[in-house]
Amino acid sequence: MDIGPRLKRVRERHQLSQRELARRSGVTNATISLIEQNRVSPSVSSLKKLLEGIPMSLADFFATDETPAQNPYIYRSGNQPDLGRRGLRLLLVGATVKDRHMRMLRELYAPGADSGEPIVHPEGEECGLVTRGTIELTINGEVSILQAGDGYYFPTTLPHSFKNIGQDEAEIVSANTPANF
Repeated sequence: MDIGPRLKRVRERHQLSQRELARRSGVTNATISLIEQNRVSPSVSSLKKLLEGIPMSLADFFATDETPAQNPYIYRSGNQPDLGRRGLRLLLVGATVKDRHMRMLRELYAPGADSGEPIVHPEGEECGLVTRGTIELTINGEVSILQAGDGYYFPTTLPHSFKNIGQDEAEIVSANTPANF
């Protein structure tokens, strides 16, 4: 997927110049130009910053211009945008659903991969089920080891993080509210 041309289409659809998007997002005009020409690839945090200037969520950005499935309620594995980063794939189910109230992810952690610094949201809940592998889940400083079949449910206002401590890829199927986190 070419992020640059997609960003340009979204920016133009919202009738924003590169200069105006730069002003709104705090990213330089030159950087936006390089991204749109596919000469540089933005980090997830840079792309998120740009999209906040539109405003648009990462999920909506990747769902833009997607060809709808024949059955609008089915999301095949090839139609799940990856919101992750190196070692961590976060496949979004239902990316094209307008006004979603929850976000559902298929999370794939390479051995040793983690979610990074503890995550805290101003509101919401998260639940999930480990479908394979061994995950270290830290919630509010308390560490738990989860195996396939183990689940979790907690308020996302508590600091939390995930890490694959096994030697094989680990998988979690999770959902959270609100959908924009």
